[in-house]
Amino acid sequence: MKLKVLIIEDEKPAQEHLERQLKRVDPEAIILAQLTTISEAVTWLENESADLIFMDIHLADGSSFAIFDQVKVDIPIIFTTAFDAYALKAFKVNSIDYLLKPIGEEELKISLEKYKIRFPQHAPISMEWLKKAIALEPKTFQERFMVNRGEKLLSVPTEQIAYFEGEDRYVYLVKKDGSRFIVDYRLSDLEVVLNPNHFFRLNRSFITHITAIHSMVNLSKSRIKIELNPAAKREIMVSSENSQEFKQWLNQ
Repeated sequence: MKLKVLIIEDEKPAQEHLERQLKRVDPEAIILAQLTTISEAVTWLENESADLIFMDIHLADGSSFAIFDQVKVDIPIIFTTAFDAYALKAFKVNSIDYLLKPIGEEELKISLEKYKIRFPQHAPISMEWLKKAIALEPKTFQERFMVNRGEKLLSVPTEQIAYFEGEDRYVYLVKKDGSRFIVDYRLSDLEVVLNPNHFFRLNRSFITHITAIHSMVNLSKSRIKIELNPAAKREIMVSSENSQEFKQWLNQ
C-alpha cells in the first residue's frame, strides 16, 4: 500500500527538501497536500485524512501544537524542527518521532521504518497523552548566539542581549552596549528558543529583554509606548493583542 503523506511546513526550501528526501527514501509515497499555517491544517484535517504527517513545530501563525486544540488528530506524526530545544522525550513515545533540520536521508529512512513497524495497521495515536507529556517536559532555552564581526566569530550570551529587532528582511541582535549584529533567525523562531521569563515579543518588530526596558507609558487600555536602552531608532508600541499579556509578564 502506498504511503499517503501530509506535510505541514511554512518554509518553502524546507518543504521542497523534505519532499525530495521522501521521494528518495520512498518513491511510491504520495504527498496529499503541503500546508503552511495552523488554519490551513485545521481545515484540511477536518475533512481529510492521511497515513502520516510531517509537521514543523513552529509555523508562521504560531505553534503547531495549537492544531490539536482545534481538531482531533489521530494520525501518526513525525515532527520537524531546527532547534534541539524541541527534541523532547514525548516525541519518542507512542510512535512519535522528530527530525532535526536539515533532514538527512538516513534519518528520514529510520523514522519511516519506525512508523512502519509501530503502525502496521495505522493505529490511532493519543493526542491527549502527547499534549500532557509535552506540557510536563521541561524546556531548555538557548544560552548564547553566534554572530559575525567582520571575519571574526563571536558568541554572545543571552544576558548581554538587550533586544532583537526585525527590519526589512533582516533580524538584528542588539547588545546592551549598543552593538548590533545580523542573526540568521526569524523573530518567530527566536520566540521559541528564548526564555519567556526574560524576553517578550512587543510587536511584529521587537523582542526585548526585561532589563532593556527604560520606560513605559500607558496611552490607552490597549496601547503602551516603550522606550528601550539602548534606544531604538523608531517608536515602539506594544501591539494591542499583546498588551494584556505584556502586563502579566511584567508582574510575574
